[in-house]
Amino acid sequence: MWSNYGRILSEYVYLKQFRKNNLNQFIEIEGLNYLYEVKNNNKQAVFISGHFNNFELMAMEIEKAGIDLCAIYRPLNNPFLNIIMEKIRKNYICKNQIKKGKSGTRDLLNLFKKNFSVALMIDQRVSEGEDIDLFNRSAKTTTIPAQLVKKYGCSIIPVYIERVRNYHFKLYFKKPLKFDDNLSHQQITSELNKVLEKMILKNPDQWIWSHNRWK
Repeated sequence: MWSNYGRILSEYVYLKQFRKNNLNQFIEIEGLNYLYEVKNNNKQAVFISGHFNNFELMAMEIEKAGIDLCAIYRPLNNPFLNIIMEKIRKNYICKNQIKKGKSGTRDLLNLFKKNFSVALMIDQRVSEGEDIDLFNRSAKTTTIPAQLVKKYGCSIIPVYIERVRNYHFKLYFKKPLKFDDNLSHQQITSELNKVLEKMILKNPDQWIWSHNRWK
């Protein structure tokens, strides 16, 4: 995991080039049709994933496809580095960065009402989440995707990125998920954790797991 993390940090200097399509030969994308469906139908979606490889490229490619997007992030503990990262993310990854927390949730809802889609990671521990099983162990899990589905009837699109070799990546946009209206927030969130488990098991060593997920 840590060697992969080191690679990601070294790749931040190339984000500007990825944004300008100068390095697109290093990214193979599967499922672009699902992105174009969101754009052409002018209907927002919730893109979910975890911290895999150079995860910043996922939100970047969604925005580059012409989709109005906001991304939820957790500020870094180091305030100096956080200022730098916020600038990089807003300039090259996703213009609308929303801080995790109650005020961020309000900002998210305001943008969602304006037909913005949202990208968020569902693999982090959240104090305000629900206790949902992940690999047969209870883990605090965000219910934001489930809440948006219940309130707005939007689709959820799983996104996964894997490192094929060196600086070559493959990015997957999966078929949109639909849920029955009678499912609860907890039931939908449980299904999303199962999707996350499959992503992790595909390449366990490429999952950046730097905290106690089950604390």
